[in-house]
Amino acid sequence: MGNADRASGLQPGEVETELGVPIAGVILPPDQWARTAVKQLPPPGPLDWTAFFGRHAPVVLDLGCGNGRFVVAEALRHPERNFLGFDILPMVIRYATRRANQRGLHHVRFAVSGAFDFLEQYVPEHSIAEIHLYHPQPFRDVERAYRRLVTPEFLGLVHRCLEPSGRLVVQTDNPGYWRYIVGIAGNWFDFVTQEGPWPEDPLGRTRREIVARRQGLRVFRGQGTARTDVDAARTRQWIDELPLPTFDASVFDDRSTDQPSQRGGPRGRGGSGRGGFGRGGFGQGGSGRGGFGQGGSGRGGSGRGESGRGGFGQGGSGRGGSGRGESGRGGFGQGGSGRGGSGRGEGR
Repeated sequence: MGNADRASGLQPGEVETELGVPIAGVILPPDQWARTAVKQLPPPGPLDWTAFFGRHAPVVLDLGCGNGRFVVAEALRHPERNFLGFDILPMVIRYATRRANQRGLHHVRFAVSGAFDFLEQYVPEHSIAEIHLYHPQPFRDVERAYRRLVTPEFLGLVHRCLEPSGRLVVQTDNPGYWRYIVGIAGNWFDFVTQEGPWPEDPLGRTRREIVARRQGLRVFRGQGTARTDVDAARTRQWIDELPLPTFDASVFDDRSTDQPSQRGGPRGRGGSGRGGFGRGGFGQGGSGRGGFGQGGSGRGGSGRGESGRGGFGQGGSGRGGSGRGESGRGGFGQGGSGRGGSGRGEGR
């Protein structure tokens, strides 16, 4: 039996491995198993977390949870919290559900859903303690780049869902994506980088991380607490002003070692908050509102109608053209292949 997914046929007390790395916990006798699958989500509307989990406890979300490696490990470490993982791929949710069930994790739930849509449609404001996002799909094909999950609108939505000073944790092995995230995250979060593996998971938090490290790819990690001085009006302003993720995801290099040692850059016009990719750094002449923005291929150049706000925004292949109905926000997002993207979708 290979290590890719050594689970079937395991006996109580045995440890499951994947790619040679153990999955946390041991298999319990069947009479101690849990039921963690959410067979069908209710109609859209704010969820009552106490009713959803059957108890009151801080809620942790894993967006694009893949096969559940992180949720299982974290739930075993923190029985005092409730955990919900979701992914658009039913197959990986079946793996995740089985693993949590066999370890008796009654405070865990798994559901099939896109990340953006779930946050937008089901999460009450300021109700989540932590949101984790590991290896969101970078979409290296430029024609599909409009499906990238992390945008100013997405970060604003995450901020809205988190409790005051709630925590966002992000990880990727794509240098371009990391530079983009660091460049805008400081607007909503006091963002700091994590040098090296997470201490609790030295061999890797996700399947994708294990694979990336074996391929010699650098893994970028960071976390931030939600700023308490950001309101809805400021979020709307930043959604309009900050660039969309038009980076070249096909370039792998180590030039992204300029990770900020403290926060995600000043939030002014020149750092890496609003500045880095905003109006200052790559701003009004680079790739912010100028380069890809108001002058380049964004709001001014190819504009709002053709290739979007900052590259592929509200018109052509973003929210509009292929947008909300076809492959923009509608596709896998609200129904098919759009805004919810594939969440993580890279073999997590």
